[in-house]
Amino acid sequence: MCYATAATVRLSIPQGDKALNVNLKQPLQAEGRADALVRERLSTQEAMPETDKQRVRRLAAHCQKYRGSVPRLAALQLLTTIVPLIAIVGAMFATVNHAYWATLLLALPAAGLLVRAFIIQHDCGHGSFFASRALNDFVGRAMSLLTLAPYGLWRREHAQHHATSGNLDRRGAGDIKTMTVAEYRKLSTLAKLQYKIYRHPAFLFGIGVPAYFVIIQRLPWLHSLAARDAWKSVLALNLGLVALYAPLCYAFGIANVLWVGLPVLHIAAAAGGWLFFIQHQFEETTWEQTEGWDFQVAALLGSSYYDLPKVLNWFTGNIGLHHIHHLNSMIPNYRLMGCLEASPELKSINRLTLGESLRCTRLKLWDEEQRRLIGFDELPATT
Repeated sequence: MCYATAATVRLSIPQGDKALNVNLKQPLQAEGRADALVRERLSTQEAMPETDKQRVRRLAAHCQKYRGSVPRLAALQLLTTIVPLIAIVGAMFATVNHAYWATLLLALPAAGLLVRAFIIQHDCGHGSFFASRALNDFVGRAMSLLTLAPYGLWRREHAQHHATSGNLDRRGAGDIKTMTVAEYRKLSTLAKLQYKIYRHPAFLFGIGVPAYFVIIQRLPWLHSLAARDAWKSVLALNLGLVALYAPLCYAFGIANVLWVGLPVLHIAAAAGGWLFFIQHQFEETTWEQTEGWDFQVAALLGSSYYDLPKVLNWFTGNIGLHHIHHLNSMIPNYRLMGCLEASPELKSINRLTLGESLRCTRLKLWDEEQRRLIGFDELPATT
């Protein structure tokens, strides 16, 4: 005989004069078991925190929607950069002989526009400003006549920077020299002094970066690329600079060209160097050895979101949204803000205000134990 309950099935099996009673657990119905498994898996997933890689992959998928040029916006940015720059430089030449104070005042917006021109060259080098590679190369090379950075050389060095950013074993390609605490301790006294001078903001932005653009970029040496790979780009730009600026020197005089050009170049180079510094030199950045390095994780978590006032974002081509740029370098600068606004999460990652960024100048060394940048005054005591 068989007696069924909600939870069990009871069998009564005759055994001569006796009966063998067996209780069997009733199985769950298939549909009910599936629902239970789904609920269990969902609760497990909710309890498991998202890893850095999972988070970065998800945000990378969001950024992917903003890659690709918009011809109308590209043309508008080009016009709103070059036309006012020409007008301001013209006004500088008009005042250089009798009101040099006005010339120097005009150098500030001119330098800002030169930084904006460099961002256009930067995007052309990435192939993101226009859809056409030929048009990107043409405009990028034209901008290099203003920025003094050889287009082909800079494009290749900058690609190396993106490919190695945050990798401790592959430093030195288009980045600010950064040593680890262990490496610094091994230096001689003289070498430590040299590194301290190099990392001092007065030298780095007042002398080093301007000299890099005006002098080092005129030479095929002292680059991450071999001289045999750099000389064509350097020579082509040098010839172009002679062709452009020789007539200006003839028309206005060499001295006047220098009095007008050097302040603009110096301010723009210092500002550009500062932007490049703050994009990766902040306390909570990330560096990894090759075995633990991940391109997208380093791109997002090793780059800052420099939250600048709107007017400065305009002059700097939104390059302060550097975490997005490194995560997807095919997003042109004029689409970076749209990508940021569509993802509140991106606004909270590595955000630095203008005031907060100034405090980053004290950071000099990567501490591998604490996993953050530190100042010389924070060096752990030796044992």
